[in-house]
Amino acid sequence: MDFEERFDVIVAGAGVAGIAAALECARSGLTTALVEKTLLTGGLATSGLIYAYLPLCDGNGRQVTFGIAEELLHLSIRYGPGDVPAGWRSARNAPEALRYFTTFSPAAFVLALDEALEEAGVHIRLDTLVCAPVMESDRVVGVEVENTDGRGVFRAACLIDATGDALLAYRAGATCVTADNWLSVWALNASLEKAQEAVRAGSGHALLDLLALGGDHTGEGLSGEEGKFDGTSARELTRFVLEGRKLLREHYRKSHAKGGISDRHNVFPVALPTLAQFRTTRHVVGRVTLSDDQHGRRADDAIGMVADWRKPGCIWEIPYGTLVPKEVKGLLVAGRCISSEGDAWEVTRVIPAAALTGQAAGAAAVLSVKSKTPADELDPEEVQQRLRQHGIPLHIDEITT
Repeated sequence: MDFEERFDVIVAGAGVAGIAAALECARSGLTTALVEKTLLTGGLATSGLIYAYLPLCDGNGRQVTFGIAEELLHLSIRYGPGDVPAGWRSARNAPEALRYFTTFSPAAFVLALDEALEEAGVHIRLDTLVCAPVMESDRVVGVEVENTDGRGVFRAACLIDATGDALLAYRAGATCVTADNWLSVWALNASLEKAQEAVRAGSGHALLDLLALGGDHTGEGLSGEEGKFDGTSARELTRFVLEGRKLLREHYRKSHAKGGISDRHNVFPVALPTLAQFRTTRHVVGRVTLSDDQHGRRADDAIGMVADWRKPGCIWEIPYGTLVPKEVKGLLVAGRCISSEGDAWEVTRVIPAAALTGQAAGAAAVLSVKSKTPADELDPEEVQQRLRQHGIPLHIDEITT
């Protein structure tokens, strides 16, 4: 190995989940490494151009998700356009866009995330690939990484897998489940028409012009099995990305053929995703699995709540056990690779849930390091107590309008 470093905590993946975990740990005084394979923090929210911060409320005036998840929502618009609807607290049965929600500029969000991480003292390692876990028996004690310095090892007392694909957990031997994805692509579009709209409105917000093509999470809008992709396969990932770009080419060819306001001088792409925009790839099988139709139910070990952006009034409590893989020790997971399945996976794969589970994993890591207790042996009540100290309600009966 070319180098070796030691930290209190290592977080793999600098998407929203990993950032929330790293902030929680570093702000608590732990030396925290945040390892990211790309050059941008924010994951799918930024590199993936998924620039909608889904609601933190239930659509009926009740805020559901708190803590770092709320902080990150406001960071997303610190250096760019976007606003929370003023009347979200008085709204009833509100659609997504009228809830505690905002859209944001992906590039602006990166700038604010970098700033927050630097202020917290997180040791950020960009352009650094997590290659394999370092194991002692069945316990993860570090990761092998590769970057411009060569191949090295980072070691820590506690590790958090926030890769989105459960990459570290899977390679450490955790039982995992995969899912198919349907072809879709989001891109940032530029158009003279939108520029004119921005001028009329006196705001540049209209310049954030989303172009979304392909199917939804069920494949609606596509035909046949050719639209299905396995996000855990390099060959399939490549096919997904290239087929998405093909959809974009076809769209612009048709648009430009119309001429005038739609020709190539007036309508064109300005940013393409640099991460594959998969919705669900691989999740761990945890001590607890969140399943369909568990919204509205109490979880005794809940670490917080998330709202379903599709259904006003629908609230899910997230059990701590979803963050703890069954077989592998010394490791927690956060974000879309927690133990949830079916429709529950749809709810927990998005930004608010990723930030919430990231902070919860970070809180558990802090307790683990400071008490010298392996993360998988922590009492969930201790994690809950720490989250309550941050003002995070854990159960539905604790929130009011």
